[in-house]
Amino acid sequence: MNRYLQLLRQHLPDWALDWLDVILPLGQVALILLGAWLLFRFAARLIRRVTGAYALPGEVNRVSRRVTAFVIYGGALLWSLERLGVSGTVLWTAFTGFAAVGAVAFFAAWSVLSNIFCALLIFTTRLVRIDDHVELLENGEKPGLRGRVLDINLIYTTLEESGSAAEGTTLQIPNSLFFQRSVRRWHGSRPVVPATVGVAVPPAAPASPSPRG
Repeated sequence: MNRYLQLLRQHLPDWALDWLDVILPLGQVALILLGAWLLFRFAARLIRRVTGAYALPGEVNRVSRRVTAFVIYGGALLWSLERLGVSGTVLWTAFTGFAAVGAVAFFAAWSVLSNIFCALLIFTTRLVRIDDHVELLENGEKPGLRGRVLDINLIYTTLEESGSAAEGTTLQIPNSLFFQRSVRRWHGSRPVVPATVGVAVPPAAPASPSPRG
């Protein structure tokens, strides 16, 4: 590398030598960012093909793309800072400090991790899907949480409540709750309660014998 720099200095004019120490790191950073962008495009296309081939939910595609983007662009940022002269020891110290703070925060909020893990289980096992009508059954005779699934994210599942008294309201249920209670599920259609439920229909009276003449 030093040999190429010496050859480059010999062929450049004197006014460009002062800018060489600035232009060269900037060019390296530009190449690093371009390579990271191309790598992310390739990874995103690969993720899209895999999720399409195995008919995985769209949320798996979005989460995988976000994680891949974080890893690729985070690595590109650290490499770019190193090319700009930032010490590797400083970068490693900052990274380990950030990781320690993040670990403490995540372990303190263990319920968040539980909901994220349960969200992955919901996506992989397909426990519930968008537009399904579900009910989380309570113990005893109490009515459970019931509604149509509007959205499923990493923390909450959003339900649109059914019934005239709760029309237009939504419920945000933690994903871990689906694995703590029994779930009743209607696939893609709203449950219809028959009008005759709870109404006793009296049996037909036997026909009286006709008088004989």
